[in-house]
Amino acid sequence: MNDRYDAGYGGDHEDQYELVGYDEYGRPVYRQAPQQQAPQQPYDPYGQQQGYGYDPYATGRQQPVPQQYDPYGTGQQPPVPSYDPYGAGSHSGAPGAPYDPYGQAAASGQQPRVVAEQTAYIPQQAGPAEPAPGEKAPPRSERDYRTEQFAFVEDPDAESEDVIDWLNFTENRTERREEAKRRARSRMIALVVVLALVAVGGVGYLWYAGKLPGLTSPGSKKGGTTTAAGAQNRDVIVVHLHNTKKGGTSTALLVDNTTTKQGTTVLLPNSLALTDDDGNTSTLAKSVEDDGSSGTRDALDTVLGTNIEGTWRLDTPYLQNLVDLVGNIDLDTNADVPDPDATKKGSAPLVHQGKDQTLSGKMAVAYATYRASGEAQNAQLERFGQVMQATLRKLSSDPTAATTTVQTLAQILDPSLTDKDLGTFLAKLADLAKGGDYKTALLPVQNDGTLSEQASASVVKDVLGGTAKSPDQGSGVRVSVQNASGVKDNTEKARVVLLNGGFTFLEGGTAPAPAATSKVVYTDAADKENAAEVAKTLGLPAASVTKGQATGNANVSVILGRDYKP
Repeated sequence: MNDRYDAGYGGDHEDQYELVGYDEYGRPVYRQAPQQQAPQQPYDPYGQQQGYGYDPYATGRQQPVPQQYDPYGTGQQPPVPSYDPYGAGSHSGAPGAPYDPYGQAAASGQQPRVVAEQTAYIPQQAGPAEPAPGEKAPPRSERDYRTEQFAFVEDPDAESEDVIDWLNFTENRTERREEAKRRARSRMIALVVVLALVAVGGVGYLWYAGKLPGLTSPGSKKGGTTTAAGAQNRDVIVVHLHNTKKGGTSTALLVDNTTTKQGTTVLLPNSLALTDDDGNTSTLAKSVEDDGSSGTRDALDTVLGTNIEGTWRLDTPYLQNLVDLVGNIDLDTNADVPDPDATKKGSAPLVHQGKDQTLSGKMAVAYATYRASGEAQNAQLERFGQVMQATLRKLSSDPTAATTTVQTLAQILDPSLTDKDLGTFLAKLADLAKGGDYKTALLPVQNDGTLSEQASASVVKDVLGGTAKSPDQGSGVRVSVQNASGVKDNTEKARVVLLNGGFTFLEGGTAPAPAATSKVVYTDAADKENAAEVAKTLGLPAASVTKGQATGNANVSVILGRDYKP
């Protein structure tokens, strides 16, 4: 049989247990105490003398006081010292002594024993007996503390670390959320500030450029402080497109206004009257063929009041290569253009009429040089202007890259215009064309090839910053042409031929009835030679020249008959 720590085991058993000490968790350790002849005074934690110990089980027996543990086995049992936490003496008058939890004697010698206020029970034993019904529970001291009540001090609580970790995790998670919210607010504020700055900058630019409706700016053309047209700085070069297959030329001025940041292509009709080096009246087309680039440039400067810096001769094969180099062009075409290389009649057109058409180099050349039957030369000239502006939009805005493109063409330029100069100039125009600051304008020319001051002011004065100075009308032979051939286009064709021949063309209208033969009539004998020259220029026989009454103020009158073959 096991000798258990059971208060109910062996009711008359006289063995008692004494406190040996405390284990590593602060729990009391007991052992079976030997029989003592005299009871020891119980331990009084508050220094109060109570005689005998309190019986927690209400058995009526007084509990012996546990004996002091003798670690050396000497058999001597010194009395248990009194533990006075407040330093007060016991009621018995014995002085207070230090508390020795391991039962070892104090250095000051034997200490008097004290009576315990209550008897501690063994952990394995049952708790104190409950009071019988109707009985009052014995009173307990206000300082009735038990060892197990201080377990949270003595025993480490494993759950406390978990609680601390959870609190730290919760706190860190909350801080992270708050920090994320702060960052989101900061980013939103920064985005709003950036958008506001962009909006203000955009409105300021539009105001400065004069593009806000109802407002003017320092750079606006309508503002009171606008720089005068003549005082603006312009860079101008002239480009001649030579049709190497069908013959003929098309001329345009490329203008870069560095003051207003505006680029323009000015289309020049071939009928524009010029004065050659000898003072004779000529046309633009004839000047290009006869006088070359240098003579034509000087003649244009005289008529338009400009300062052309160079000439760019662009033959149709080079235009085709240029369009292919920039990667095709996109524009709105206004006519179906047949394939010039087609062998069968009725073949599909090379260029279709429509919006946003993509043209290759070959298609661009065909469209730029196309002139339908009955169309004026200006219609073909406007198509050439479309191709030039579309090509500039695709050209690089970097001067170095644009110069490389020009050098790749391997064309022979006018000595006054180098590859670098042309590349840099075209790069500036390309930048304006991509930004929408580019336009194309047709120079208005009268039937006689001269410029009207009112009609040409919008181009000559505003775009070129010059003054029109057309040759005097009396300096050329005035030729009036009446169409009696029955073909409407013959008037325009005769006009071009005469202008290219240096004559002044006058519109004579259409005859009421067709005529079989053509006539060239002069009034003064001094104009007989001029009449013969007109007939020769138009391809009419010499027999068609006759003396008669010229119409109006013309020196020579021409009636085109059915025999006229332009």
